[in-house]
Amino acid sequence: MPEPTHEFDRPYWERHWHSAHRAAIREPNPYLARETRDLTPGTALDAGCGEGAEARWLAARGWTVTAADISAGVLARCAEAAPEVDWVRADLTTWTPATPFDLVMTHYAHPAIPQLDFYQRIAGWVAPGGTLLVVGHRPGAGHGHHPAEATATAAATTARLDPVRWQVVTADEPTRTRPGRAAPLHDVVVRAHRRN
Repeated sequence: MPEPTHEFDRPYWERHWHSAHRAAIREPNPYLARETRDLTPGTALDAGCGEGAEARWLAARGWTVTAADISAGVLARCAEAAPEVDWVRADLTTWTPATPFDLVMTHYAHPAIPQLDFYQRIAGWVAPGGTLLVVGHRPGAGHGHHPAEATATAAATTARLDPVRWQVVTADEPTRTRPGRAAPLHDVVVRAHRRN
């Protein structure tokens, strides 16, 4: 089977979210509750927020949330559903936030740069004492619609974090199933605390 290719640019994501529009509000990723349960609410960035389930979940628990995505269409729907979140249209390969955040997270976001470069880029937006949370796809584990550069292992992700600056708290590669879907998801979950 040939390797799939995607540009992961703005037109791609506008098409993706237009075709994926559903009336039901998606539940947040289950790793979010697990990995943030001991954190004190502060400022958070959801990088590549898509339909915004994780951003809304954090906002409902006292976080001040900025949610950024390249798709204007999906953000318009999000802003209508949850005006308490600051929804920002941004190309995360070039955009830089004005201030760092106590929590920077991303869930299955795929920008138009290699996945590991993206993770390293958003790690720079975490404030000292803050947390980076990365949830992504594991390579070669049934994600046939994702090109190789849109996946990363936990080991490769943590290798991009300078151990002088970062303490890795979670480096996990779990498998889970979603209701109504037969194929399992083979995930990568990395959480790291920024020391300074």
